Amino acid sequence: MKSPRKLLVAVLAGVVVIAGVGWALGARLRSPADEAARRAAPRPSLVTVAVERRRLVSAVVVSGTVEYGSPLPVSLAGAVGGGEELQRATRAPRKGRLVEGAVLMEVNGRPVFALRGAVPMHRTITPGAEGADVGQLQRALRRLGYGGPRTGVFDQATIAAVARMYAAKGYEAQKPALADRQTYDTLRQAVRTARETLATERQALDRGRDVSPLKLRAANAEADLAAAKKALEQAGSRRLTSEDETRLAAADEAARTAREKLAEARRALAAAGDQPTAAPSDGPRATAPAVDRELLEMRVANAEAELAAAGEARSRILAEAAQGRDTRLTELRKAVRDAREALATAEQALRQARQLAPARLKVANARKNVAAAEAMLAEFARTYGTSVPPGEVVFLPKLPARVHKSEVKPGQRVEAEVATVTSSVFMVTGTVEAAESGLLRAGMRAEIEAGTGRKLPATLTAVGERAAVGNESAGPAADGGRPVLLTPASMKGLKAGTAVTTRITVGATEEPVLVVPIAAVITGADGRTRVRVEYASDRTRDVEVRTGLAADGNVEVTGELKEGDRVVVSDV
Repeated sequence: MKSPRKLLVAVLAGVVVIAGVGWALGARLRSPADEAARRAAPRPSLVTVAVERRRLVSAVVVSGTVEYGSPLPVSLAGAVGGGEELQRATRAPRKGRLVEGAVLMEVNGRPVFALRGAVPMHRTITPGAEGADVGQLQRALRRLGYGGPRTGVFDQATIAAVARMYAAKGYEAQKPALADRQTYDTLRQAVRTARETLATERQALDRGRDVSPLKLRAANAEADLAAAKKALEQAGSRRLTSEDETRLAAADEAARTAREKLAEARRALAAAGDQPTAAPSDGPRATAPAVDRELLEMRVANAEAELAAAGEARSRILAEAAQGRDTRLTELRKAVRDAREALATAEQALRQARQLAPARLKVANARKNVAAAEAMLAEFARTYGTSVPPGEVVFLPKLPARVHKSEVKPGQRVEAEVATVTSSVFMVTGTVEAAESGLLRAGMRAEIEAGTGRKLPATLTAVGERAAVGNESAGPAADGGRPVLLTPASMKGLKAGTAVTTRITVGATEEPVLVVPIAAVITGADGRTRVRVEYASDRTRDVEVRTGLAADGNVEVTGELKEGDRVVVSDV
């Protein structure tokens, strides 16, 4: 029989077990009301965001590609070497940097120079050619240090500069082709033959009976005229004849002698005046000093008269010489006129005799043949010499440039494009939606996000058609987008063909402003905008605001707000 103590313990244990089983079953079993309450949505709560104060920047994002800018197809304007033979590339264009004056390629062993210029090469530039293309070539030659004028005419100085450019690259400037040289020699020989024929016919005409005496008379008249002119020239250069010079020398000698006598007489007179005067006396010597002084004074007067006479004689000789010279010149001038008239008469008679001579017609025909041959030679020589064929120069708008792609290989025929060149700087090409393109203007600042994480400054260069012109690869997008073209401030860290993301700044606040999410702004029926500010747990108040610049899902606001206020963006 169990003790009462053990029986109590057993009962308690059973009660505990039954209670545990009941609790477990109660936890698993719920009423329909409890189950509905458990599955109901929780009480709504507010989603808020703090008001920030920061600078707001609005940007258009462009996904683009880094490429060398301004691609330009290059073709040759014509044949190289000035010939019509088959054109084959003997050295293809090489990728890489292309500077002004460099040889882009070779065709039939001849060079193709790259020069800077806007006027395309369209003709063979021959000696004497004029035009804008010639002036463009001259400016390029001067930039490259080969000298030359700036006349716009392809003259000998420009030809020399072209020859120096070719020689600097190991080539020879284009000389006339064999056919042109043969033509030039033929024309020169025709001129020589025509001149020889004219000389022969003239000799035959001059040796005729009617012409020969008149020709001699004309020659003599011409000699007489030359002699008369020479005599007149000599007479005009001399003021005195030899006889005049002899008479003038005698007059000068007489004047010199008179001056000497006058000087001697005056000295004697002066010496007599310095002697003391003797006392008066009754003897014969009392009058001697007076007689001597009168004699000396008379000698002085005579000497002065002789000197004056010599001067008058000299003046008279000069006057007579001038008169004689005028007379001689008058006579010699008349002799020249007479000789000229005689020559004119003789030449007229000779011309009439030649015109009436039977051989005159042959001379006239020979003269016409000479004129025609000389005219043909001059016309051909005007463009004969060193030239620049149209296929040996390619003018590009900008240099240095970069050869992006070669379109021909050595040995291939040159028929169309030979290469594609680009600028030597990187550009970023891409497209934007038509709506966003209206916000863009050339010159806007941008930022390129390279794959390395670096951010590089850039500038928006063009939008739309201008962007397509600047880069032919940037055509309209299939979805109606418009092309854009951007220029990086630096090429460092960029690689052609790399995809990059560019942010173009279209608007920004000057200073930090209060910023809230656009979702927090509510526009009422009255057109006013407001935000809901949480001031306690799940308790809000409306605050009227004014909006400004919007960017990246945020908007600038002004009103009764401060930094840190929490605004409601949604109810959850």
